[in-house]
Amino acid sequence: MSHCKFEHPRHGHLGFLPRKRSRQIRGRARAFPKDDATQKPHLTSFMVFKAGMTHIVRDVDRPGSKVNKKEVVEPVTILEAPPMVVVGIVGYRQTPVGLKTIGTVWAHHTSVEFRRRYYKNWKQSAQLARSEER
Repeated sequence: MSHCKFEHPRHGHLGFLPRKRSRQIRGRARAFPKDDATQKPHLTSFMVFKAGMTHIVRDVDRPGSKVNKKEVVEPVTILEAPPMVVVGIVGYRQTPVGLKTIGTVWAHHTSVEFRRRYYKNWKQSAQLARSEER
């Protein structure tokens, strides 16, 4: 950056403002593809973390391109997927105003660490909710 008062370039893209650390480590999926009723139920998304980047050398097979049948170096992203466990299923139904939740079915094999995250204060939570722990 120069020392002139008004002549310095932007520092980063305005789409990434405000530049600050996120409060939670996990992101969230804001959009899902349309559900196809002909297919059996399946995962539509799963959580991964960006572990880093590297490069690969690959052969290009694109007729008409300048790099056809040549080796090209390209950047690749390495993703890391933590182990996941299904803890519940949510049922939806189509209404005139959009999808509405019918109900949620929770698994019985959830761990204590998982259940602790659903209480603001685990020590003061209801004794009934923690009865499975004993």
